[in-house]
Amino acid sequence: MAKFLYSMQNVLDIKERLETQAKTEYAEMNNRLFIEEETMKRLGKRLDSYENLARSSASERLDIMEMRRCNEAIDIIKNQMTQQAVRIRIAQRNVDNAMKKLTEAVQDRKIHEKLKEKAFEQFKLDINAQEMKEIDETVSFKYNNKDE
Repeated sequence: MAKFLYSMQNVLDIKERLETQAKTEYAEMNNRLFIEEETMKRLGKRLDSYENLARSSASERLDIMEMRRCNEAIDIIKNQMTQQAVRIRIAQRNVDNAMKKLTEAVQDRKIHEKLKEKAFEQFKLDINAQEMKEIDETVSFKYNNKDE
């Protein structure tokens, strides 16, 4: 019996590897975004703690040095939060790009799998037609040789 060999199997294999790479890249970018968002949350907590410290130092006895230190720390953290917001936007853009690549890779792989399925269906039809032809030839041969 004939064996089905897909002529573009190597292309399908490459598409599957590209899809795997795209999944890995997407996961890495998603992880990077998560880390950046966690950093922003930590900065927000630090900002809150310094603001509370500044309020408490202003409400108790006036400690100018402590208030100045807290205000400087608040300014520094706000600057860091601004920079972190930029990093988050960049990470989100990277996630979006990775998702586009992943979507394209999945579509390419599915297209090649469909082509393989169609080729296999055609192969089965060809085999069936060949078998029918052989059966007809056998019946014809037996019928023609019956008279002899």
